[in-house]
Amino acid sequence: MTQEAPHPWTPQDSLVAVMVAISASDANVRTAELIKIQSAVNNLPVFGDYDIDRLGVVTPTVFDLFEQEDGIAALIGLVRANLPEELFETAYALACDVAAADGKIYEPELRLLEEIRYELDIDRLHAAAIERGARARHMTL
Repeated sequence: MTQEAPHPWTPQDSLVAVMVAISASDANVRTAELIKIQSAVNNLPVFGDYDIDRLGVVTPTVFDLFEQEDGIAALIGLVRANLPEELFETAYALACDVAAADGKIYEPELRLLEEIRYELDIDRLHAAAIERGARARHMTL
């Protein structure tokens, strides 16, 4: 890893990591995705007391993990270990919003969403509702 965390990952770090991972999953971090991440961190109540400087720890950690063979599994392990179960659906919703932010969900994003859905044990019906909401919020004319 490029930097050592001054303290363990917070639940908010885990949420940020999921969003960064979805954005980076197709090897092309798009501006719309970065804006969506920034907007979530700046505006959602779950990030109310989040130290924005932690982005400088979480983001390189995600990129470092993506370079490792089992990096996605390690990332999801970190998320599961540091995110309360009641925020699993929140993590999935944020991931869906970032994936949909640029108007198209690419195959690597779909695969990672599927992995997150499975590993966080998101009920299929709940996942479909979350996905439908993300699609509705990101429609264009």
